[in-house]
Amino acid sequence: MNLVFHSEIEVAKFAQVLARNVKNLNNSIVIYLKGDLGAGKTTIARNFIQTFGFKRVKSPTYSLVESYQNQTINIHHFDCYRLSDPEELEYIGIREYSQGNSIQLIEWAELGKGMVAPADLIIHITGEDNSRTLTLTPQSNIGGKILGFL
Repeated sequence: MNLVFHSEIEVAKFAQVLARNVKNLNNSIVIYLKGDLGAGKTTIARNFIQTFGFKRVKSPTYSLVESYQNQTINIHHFDCYRLSDPEELEYIGIREYSQGNSIQLIEWAELGKGMVAPADLIIHITGEDNSRTLTLTPQSNIGGKILGFL
C-alpha cells in the first residue's frame, strides 16, 4: 500500500490513525520505520506514541531505546542508527523488550539484523521537501490486519 502526504501535519495524522488501529489489536506488534535521514521516521514514531497519551517523546538516537509505559501499553522506540555491531542490542537486554503485549517501533532495523524482532509491518518513507510517500508492507498476519484497518 502506498500513501502520499503533502505536509508533516498529514504524516502526523496518519501516525495517529495507525496508533489507534494498532491499539485495537491488543497484540505485540513490531513496526520497522525505514527511510533516509530526515525522511520522517521519528515524526511518525513521535506522533504514534503521543496518541497513547505520552506528551514528552524523545528521540532514542543516543540511548538506542526509549520506553513508554502505562497501565495499558508498553511502547519501545528503538533507533539503531548509531550501532556499530548488532550485538550491542544484547547488552541493553533487547529480548526483554518483546515480552508481554508490547509495541516496538524500530528505526534502522537493518543495522540490528539478527537481534531485532521480525517486523509485522514495514513503513518505508521517501520524498522531497514536504511531500512524503509511505509504502506499507505487511510481514505477518498482524501486519495484514493493520493494513486492513487503514
